[in-house]
Amino acid sequence: MITAILILSFLIFFHELGHFLMARLVGVRVEVFSIGFGKKIFCKKFGYTDWCISAIPLGGYVQMKGQDDSNPTLRSNDPDSYTAKTPWQRILILLGGPGFNFLLAFLIYLFLAINGWTKLAPVVGKTLPDTPAAKVLKPGDKIIKINNMEIKTWDEIPKIIQNSDILYLTVKRESKIIMLTLKPKIEITKNIFNENIKRKIIGIVPSGKLIKVRYSLLEAISVAWEKFINDASMIIKGVQKLITGAIGLNTLSGPIGIVDVTAKVADLGIQPLLLLTALLSVNLGVLNLLPIPALDGGHIIFNLYEAIFKREVSEEIMVKLTIIGWILLGSLMLIGIYNDLMRLTGK
Repeated sequence: MITAILILSFLIFFHELGHFLMARLVGVRVEVFSIGFGKKIFCKKFGYTDWCISAIPLGGYVQMKGQDDSNPTLRSNDPDSYTAKTPWQRILILLGGPGFNFLLAFLIYLFLAINGWTKLAPVVGKTLPDTPAAKVLKPGDKIIKINNMEIKTWDEIPKIIQNSDILYLTVKRESKIIMLTLKPKIEITKNIFNENIKRKIIGIVPSGKLIKVRYSLLEAISVAWEKFINDASMIIKGVQKLITGAIGLNTLSGPIGIVDVTAKVADLGIQPLLLLTALLSVNLGVLNLLPIPALDGGHIIFNLYEAIFKREVSEEIMVKLTIIGWILLGSLMLIGIYNDLMRLTGK
């Protein structure tokens, strides 16, 4: 529980740090840097900024001079205020938070790739009946190469299968190296969104053996970037399917569910916890870029409008859209909390 709260607080801190640094970069005074909302239970002033911890640990905020989400009409023409800056400078500040979340995830993946990433070994545990592998592969076979590409870990195998019509395998069986040829077959299966999709399979299951893989710096950068892109793509697809109704609101999770999952993963060791932290960081970055007025993405849309059309969104429209945004976010939060409670109680 404590570990989960600390991780969420750190993710929020890193997000707000991105806003803070970008604001200072373009000369905007930051008046408050708060982890949490509501009543401030601790504050310490450094320079012009009050660094605070607030009572409700469900987020955080950076309050800049001339800017206040609770009062979207607030303005200041002082040169060190948020509203005195150009739309593009404000967009840079707004991108700082999600950008730092993405950076944190990438750095975690890079750290794991350089220092040793525990993954499934490319060793066959069993073959499935009536599949191409059942005829030629045996439990204990170690897959060394596929189509002349060296295989280090199990998770490299499915990607190659999906992109190949014929597979040429180099396999170590006991002390012998043998060459095998397989033709994948197409099967209807479920994806992570419980949708039916067509996938190529050969019918193998990993043995469960774990290995620690270390990559060179260039390899680690590539592996970390690929992992970041895969996570971001998965989250974006999830949001798209939620909006279109392809998946239901019952799949949403709130802070209770996140804390519960984080607490359980913490018991599995440092690497699973780091991977979950990175995934949550990507998730926080993506969600904050949604074009909802109360989020960074909504503010970016307002500033893009001003930059393109050379005029601000009217105060009346901005206030109405901001209220709608807060209502929408509040509703989604309540739905997520309700779903969390239903899952925890087994209903």
